[in-house]
Amino acid sequence: MAARSGKQYVQAINRLKANVWIDGNKISGNISDHPALKGVIKSTAKLYDVQLRKENQDIMTFRSPSSGKLVGTSFLKPESKEDLEKRRLSTQLWAKESGGLLGRSPDYMNTVMMAFASSSEIFSLQDSRFTQNMNTLFEQAREKDLCFTHTFINPQVNRSSYYIENVTETIAAQTVDIKKDGIVIHGARLLATQGGITDEILVYPSGGAAGNSDMAYGFSIPSNTPGLKFISREPYSYRESVFDHPLSSRFDELDMIVVFDHVLVPWERVFFYQNPEIALKAYRESSFHLLAVHQVTSRRIVKLSFMLGVAKKLINTIQVGEYPHIHEKISEMKVGIESLKALVIAGERNASLDQWGVMVPEQNAMDAAVMLFPKLYPRCVEIIQLIGASGLASLPTAADFSSEIKDDLELYMQAATVGAKERVKIFRLAWDLTMSAFGSRQTLYERFFFGDAIRLASGHYYNINNSATEIVDQFLDGYEE
Repeated sequence: MAARSGKQYVQAINRLKANVWIDGNKISGNISDHPALKGVIKSTAKLYDVQLRKENQDIMTFRSPSSGKLVGTSFLKPESKEDLEKRRLSTQLWAKESGGLLGRSPDYMNTVMMAFASSSEIFSLQDSRFTQNMNTLFEQAREKDLCFTHTFINPQVNRSSYYIENVTETIAAQTVDIKKDGIVIHGARLLATQGGITDEILVYPSGGAAGNSDMAYGFSIPSNTPGLKFISREPYSYRESVFDHPLSSRFDELDMIVVFDHVLVPWERVFFYQNPEIALKAYRESSFHLLAVHQVTSRRIVKLSFMLGVAKKLINTIQVGEYPHIHEKISEMKVGIESLKALVIAGERNASLDQWGVMVPEQNAMDAAVMLFPKLYPRCVEIIQLIGASGLASLPTAADFSSEIKDDLELYMQAATVGAKERVKIFRLAWDLTMSAFGSRQTLYERFFFGDAIRLASGHYYNINNSATEIVDQFLDGYEE
């Protein structure tokens, strides 16, 4: 098997029968038929079909080094700058299918898996078997085109800087037993986006791992592992109507609480355990973060371009393109897009090989992209809201256009350039992107994708080298007495 089709993906997810709970009910039957999941599963399946299109294969696939079959580019270990470019182009082909709204398309976690596998020697510091475990899993993932979700956030019981869990009931997922067959994990983790509709779940340390060795572990297990439970937030795909909910009906990636009820993780699935040192090394010495930022920023460029297109559709529909304040807003969006493009290209142009032989984008450019986007995205949301104004709040449904009030709508909801139904279709797209529950979740998601902005700024501050002050020192030294 190599790069798989959408049908093969859906069949695999249905066979798993993962333990998923939505709105107080456990899903039974085919998970792809559930109203809250059928849209996003269908959209994810389409990505696999896009990957197989003949015209996309040069970009979206490569020859496996082990089987010689065509496998997904998202598994490609970049060893040259050309490889990085290919990875970017592949990500953007997939992103265009959702307007960049599928933040957990398979290429994101495939990138993370590739980066960890490339630096798998780190795990031999505890046991040489663990390096082999990572390499074996990655090869299986690449050859079978598996998809992953992940979780690394502890429940928000107490977010104060001094808090360490010390209660009789285990809350944050941790190692509670070591057995002959593997480690036993009990407790919960947050935010496994697309949990239950991927082949595997990758679990790696949270920020609290350094203070508690029982939380310092890494492993991957199938989504249907006994004792593993996914509890969904409220779905935002309130209706199946694409007209009424053009985005949420297709791209609502459910965020899951993951409960580990004394889950046995077999030794062949473990990468490390009870080892804070390796937890830190996996973060600091692998290049997974910079490679993930490269993938995410490539997708985000498509997302902002999609938002720019929506803004322009609104402008053209109601003919407000003559106003200078509109020009300023659209220019602001365009500058943001071009800034992200430039940062990605700079990251690729100045890329270098890491100690594991991986071509890694230049850190300063990637850090800048991470810092910039959480400010760009909410502003682009605001711009669309300002352009649409009250028009985003007065939107009839598809059912209204099929009722006896249709004639009223055709008269009173028309726009300067299109009829009433087309106008509503455009405005509902803008509403679902920026104002619905789905749209609001997108804003929150992008704000915190890589963590709290202030914490990220502190990290960026401490990573600044002395070159800036050296220029000033040279200037001062050049003063003539």
